[in-house]
Amino acid sequence: MKIYISGISGTGMGPLALMAKQAGYEVCGSDLHKGAIYDELIAAGIEVYIGEQDGEFLKKHLNGLDWFAYTSALPENHPELVIAREAGIKCSKRDDLTAFLVEKLGLKMVAVAGTHGKTTTTAMIVWGALKSKMPVAYLVGTTLGFVQSGAYHPGDKFFVYEADEYDRNFLKYHPWLAVITSVSYDHPDIYPSQGDYVAAFQKFEEQSEIVLKNTSDGSILSGGVYERILDAINGAEFRLAGKVRRDDAKLALAALCDIWSMNGRGVPHKELTERFIEILNDFPGVGRRFEKLVDGLYTDYAHHPDEIKATVDIALEQAKIDGKKGVAVVYQPHQNTRQHAVKDGYRDAFVGVDKVIWLPTYLTREDANLVVLSPEDLASGLVNKEVVEYAEPSEELEKRIRDLLNDGYLVVLMTAGPADEWLRDKFC
Repeated sequence: MKIYISGISGTGMGPLALMAKQAGYEVCGSDLHKGAIYDELIAAGIEVYIGEQDGEFLKKHLNGLDWFAYTSALPENHPELVIAREAGIKCSKRDDLTAFLVEKLGLKMVAVAGTHGKTTTTAMIVWGALKSKMPVAYLVGTTLGFVQSGAYHPGDKFFVYEADEYDRNFLKYHPWLAVITSVSYDHPDIYPSQGDYVAAFQKFEEQSEIVLKNTSDGSILSGGVYERILDAINGAEFRLAGKVRRDDAKLALAALCDIWSMNGRGVPHKELTERFIEILNDFPGVGRRFEKLVDGLYTDYAHHPDEIKATVDIALEQAKIDGKKGVAVVYQPHQNTRQHAVKDGYRDAFVGVDKVIWLPTYLTREDANLVVLSPEDLASGLVNKEVVEYAEPSEELEKRIRDLLNDGYLVVLMTAGPADEWLRDKFC
């Protein structure tokens, strides 16, 4: 089968292309710009066209093409999508193609979902499973320093997947094991209300055979499937910086124990569980999730008040470990539509931070009827708004960051937008 992927080099579609290629399918695709997974695709021998997606590259591959998969960012009138439909090619977003591969390869799905923490938790499970020689294929929506971002190996029995709720993607699946990190309202462009958002997660749970999720007291809830495992897991102690990261590790530990047991090796004994804990304590992290760029400088994907709080917690602990003077945050909000829904949540999001440099919102998929909220609008309700200053990506901002680093601060950029690329260009 021949598959064409539009938007192939991004973190959403790139890992899927890698998995399909390794599963024996012919894969090619295009992208407007080189995304984070581009180098991995080329190394895997996948033909990728970068440039204007006017349909000319697609036309060269129409003969024998079976499936046209595309990113959610593609508009309905995109030239490639229009040409594929007119040619009678099967067209779908990534969820249909992912579900097809899982079924054809006979894999048990471990789907990690949640408003926040799903990327890190998915990567932790992959890290632990590979280190323990468990037969897992996987897709993770970011770059991984220890392996490529998507893979399938002949003989794999399980499929570890970062199941995104955007565009209701995760409702396409009926996982053997669902791992839910957190649920707080997001994506108002897809879910009209918080109730609608929560209902989607409830449906996801109902579609899953086993569910693991965090509880408010920090323990893991599993419905009592493996009580002996959970006793050890809930008592586990991790050395990772930040409570949220330790909670993610606890969920990953629970998932690893379930995979081990389902793989016919029985309930993990105490020594094995302790080994899993040590493996997770050595977790090297992933791209754009409190990723260290240079000494004292980090970049993170946080763009929601709850994510910001979690990243601030990690940064404060890391700054203390490293003997830093304090923490400074450079923040670029993502999507004006989201800002209207979450602006009240910023009130205590930056508590404990010494400096906040607030950038203009990165605008994408916007509602033209909404007034664009300024940085001053969004920061006006902060309990510590006296620490806020305003800037744009510029030479002045670069100098400000360098001054903070030289003065002994831990600096972390939080963004889902292009400020990450700007930071890397200036400091890496």
